[in-house]
Amino acid sequence: MQIVGDLLTATEQSGQEGIKTTSLLTKANLSHSRLSKFLENLTGAGLINKIEFDGKNTFVITSKGRQYLESYVKFSNIAESFGLEL
Repeated sequence: MQIVGDLLTATEQSGQEGIKTTSLLTKANLSHSRLSKFLENLTGAGLINKIEFDGKNTFVITSKGRQYLESYVKFSNIAESFGLEL
């Protein structure tokens, strides 16, 4: 859940221009193969959109992704207030 939250946060912070795969690799600190699996799941769930241009992929968060991220942050804050780590 935390990795998904980190990926969505990085994607949201990039704004409407989106974020490229290399930047996501750096921010999420994941291997390319592992990141690819997460991105496949996130695009399949409709949380992010993949835009292909000139052979390069850019990812933009969707409104559903923003809602998920907002709920995750609330849940994370509640868990933290009870002394739980995610």
